[in-house]
Amino acid sequence: MSLSTAHAVVTAVAAETEELSDPAVPAWVIGLLAFGILVALLVGLVAFGGGREHS
Repeated sequence: MSLSTAHAVVTAVAAETEELSDPAVPAWVIGLLAFGILVALLVGLVAFGGGREHS
């Protein structure tokens, strides 16, 4: 298999994959979920360390 044939096959597979791939969950939903988890962890950390004295 020559390099040009391999390139043509990879390009064809990528084009088919691009047409068929429709994510079940949009990317912004995953980002919003990750942001919410991080904010919840930050709130928990501040609540846990809120009453402690500084050393």
